[in-house]
Amino acid sequence: MVRLNKQLDPSQTGLEGEKLQRDLRKRIVGQDEAIQQIINIYQTYVAGMASPGRPIGNFLFLGPTGSGKTRLVESAAESLAGDARAVIKIDCAEFQHSHEIAKLIGSPPGYLGHRETHPLLSQETLNQYHSERIKISFVLFDEIEKASDALWNLLLGMLDKATLTLGDNRRVDFSRAMIFMTSNLGAAEMGAILQPKLGFAAGEAVRRQAAGILDAPIQDKVARAGTEAARRKFTPEFINRIDKTVVFRPLGEPELRQILDLELNVVQQRVFDGVNASPFVFALTDHAKEFLLAEGTDIKYGARHLKRAIERLLVNPLSNLIATDQVRGGDLVRVDFDSHSTLLTFFREQEGMPVYAMMEMVDTSVAPPPSRVSAGAAAEQPRAVNARSSRR
Repeated sequence: MVRLNKQLDPSQTGLEGEKLQRDLRKRIVGQDEAIQQIINIYQTYVAGMASPGRPIGNFLFLGPTGSGKTRLVESAAESLAGDARAVIKIDCAEFQHSHEIAKLIGSPPGYLGHRETHPLLSQETLNQYHSERIKISFVLFDEIEKASDALWNLLLGMLDKATLTLGDNRRVDFSRAMIFMTSNLGAAEMGAILQPKLGFAAGEAVRRQAAGILDAPIQDKVARAGTEAARRKFTPEFINRIDKTVVFRPLGEPELRQILDLELNVVQQRVFDGVNASPFVFALTDHAKEFLLAEGTDIKYGARHLKRAIERLLVNPLSNLIATDQVRGGDLVRVDFDSHSTLLTFFREQEGMPVYAMMEMVDTSVAPPPSRVSAGAAAEQPRAVNARSSRR
């Protein structure tokens, strides 16, 4: 036996954790803390050190709308389970009344419609995306603050003992589940901190946030505003069962530029997988990208406002060009910006391009965000492609 006095480094990440981290950073922009919390919990599970008799991890994601809370959960499922549909998404706005809990756990025997009520949170639903390589379930309670007290009370047992009893007395085991809850609680307070109403400080705060610059004291105030809002809303026993509470930071211009490329990725994917259209490639000039970014930047609404701008200014015109046969399969379409009409302009640069040539022009390294699916829904998700921008 050799005696060693070698110092160890507990901050290192294992191979599986590094792969998950790379995948999440490809898909999620500007939320490094949230990504790291998921990595920490996942690595604890992989090492066999997770608490027995509890879920793998209980997460509460707070922050303004459009900051990537739901998308992060879908990305984790996409990376680990290979399919974003592995997320069992519960829209808590549908459970604002206590009697609606029957949709989750089923009606007990003796109630009208007992046999016709199929619980959304059954063991079969949890396990349907398990594989030999990984057996993790992803459960998302979206906008948890909108649910009734009955749902919060139901969650107490799930978060603490990893057990749920259905209406017919069957037990569901959540010990191999990651449970996520998202909420916009504290968003108004965060906005007041980030955008002062009066004086020079107001303009300076907006400028710094748009540039993606948040000083440490401001970040701390934003985080405290979110956590304090959650503590006012939920009971102490509910808060105590949450492993990680993460406040998502608002997105600035640098993050929105990266998200713009990801969203253009999605649009190019639609072109390649469209039922009624032959594949073609489009490329945006720098001026076109700047225009979309200017039209889609709104601190209050985050990345969702950018997605709406892309739909309105890029997707709708492209759809008209396809429908009128002005764009055909094999075309290379250059998208520019006309400052006089303040609209995007479209030019056919090439035609009759073979498939291999088009594939050389696109980037398949990042998969597109999946369509939003609720518990029990199913939809095919294709492989992603993205047109590189042309600088002209």
